[in-house]
Amino acid sequence: MFRNAILLFSSAVILAQQPETRINPQVREVVDSISEDRIAETLKKMESFGTRYVLSSEDDPAHGIGAARRWIHQQFTTCSPRLQVSEQTFPVKKGARQGLVLRDVELANVIAVLPGTVHKDRYVLVTGHYDSMALAFKPEHTDSQRLDDLVKHGMLDSEARRLIELIPTPEVPAVRDPEKTAASPLAPGVTDDGSGVAAVLELARVMSRHEFDKTVVFIAFSGEEIGLEGSKAYATMAQEKGMDIEAVLNNDIIGSDVAGDGRAENGMVRVFGAGPEDSPSRAVLRYTKQIAERYVPSMDVEMVFRGDRFLRGGDHMPFVQRGYGGVRFTSATENYANQHTPTDTFANTSAPYATRVTRMNGAVLASLALAPAPPVLNWVYGSGPNKGGHTPLLTRGKSGYDAVLHWQPNTEPDLAGYAVVIRSTTSPVWQRETWVGNVTGFTMAGLSVDDVVIGVKAVDNDGNQSLVSAYLEPVLPSLLGEPAPAGK
Repeated sequence: MFRNAILLFSSAVILAQQPETRINPQVREVVDSISEDRIAETLKKMESFGTRYVLSSEDDPAHGIGAARRWIHQQFTTCSPRLQVSEQTFPVKKGARQGLVLRDVELANVIAVLPGTVHKDRYVLVTGHYDSMALAFKPEHTDSQRLDDLVKHGMLDSEARRLIELIPTPEVPAVRDPEKTAASPLAPGVTDDGSGVAAVLELARVMSRHEFDKTVVFIAFSGEEIGLEGSKAYATMAQEKGMDIEAVLNNDIIGSDVAGDGRAENGMVRVFGAGPEDSPSRAVLRYTKQIAERYVPSMDVEMVFRGDRFLRGGDHMPFVQRGYGGVRFTSATENYANQHTPTDTFANTSAPYATRVTRMNGAVLASLALAPAPPVLNWVYGSGPNKGGHTPLLTRGKSGYDAVLHWQPNTEPDLAGYAVVIRSTTSPVWQRETWVGNVTGFTMAGLSVDDVVIGVKAVDNDGNQSLVSAYLEPVLPSLLGEPAPAGK
């Protein structure tokens, strides 16, 4: 039976319950159990492999990418017998990353799965990458060399010359030397991205002691430094299998708290989330800020409304490109002088900072894994002229001046109900929250749907809250029409 509630709105008064801010004891235990000593030991161990470049040794027992992969696998297996540990192999062809990869190579992601107890087929992921790189460059860096390199990779000579005029050669990186890069014996990669691996391993150790409603997946990717190859392989597999991935928390460069220009920041982490405004990634981003700051109040989340740092990328991006919600945790102060060099060492990494960021991840990951599924607010057409399109379950009501909300009921047995959230179209965060109870509809009398963004989240009896689902503008294929002929 349809159940509806009504709330009278005015410009000055809103009858709203305070936002849900309870501390969940299980989430608190996860956060408090994360060990700085263990994080530090993992950072040192990652440095001890010398290099983890994708073309380094597979067979050496103590050095190279093979030794690192085997050690990570072993660490997962010792966490708990409840973890299902495996490796996903994938090939990378010679010539990848604009010629940086000198030969065909087979790489492997190391994966540990903690099965959920209720929603076993709904997944939350935490990730980092274990490959490293110490880039070497050609000795000369001239306009002529740059022109040759641009033309070699397919650009017209005239276009390349114009680009060099607009962006002077001293402002761009030198041309990479694939042979010297592959031959470098030291690519410690402690901050990039031993810090992310340390977070993933520590979260696996702590969280595998607990049970969660959803399945939690811990992944150490390979091949990030040569074009996100490991995350591409996993995201492609997930899409092909139809995996219901609710969120990806990618950690890459979370160990630096002093930048190359001397700026220090150890109380903030940047979290990047791609648009558009109410995309799955933005939902994860807003949730991350709310939950991480609640459980780790000494840290702030600086939300960045961008897929990643300018002109750069990370292992969350292949998931985002396939429609999943994914964000990237990154230090507020990157030290570019250390990245991809032999000086990315433990001595130049902050274990205390990496630990605090790991605790923030733990709060978000555990909260999501315990929470109900996000409510379904938008109807996806499965047939008819709008097949594949969607429309919001939101109307102006009979009067034409109200906001009448509808949503499909959640199926969780411990569901307490729903909260409606609102923000202005220019606000980065939700501004108002109204508890409406266990209903499947709600009317906000006198509220114009034109001027605000409205969302709904589900809350269970323990106060665990889902990601917010927002009412989206419709996409109706029947109204899009055929493109006009050229020249018309």
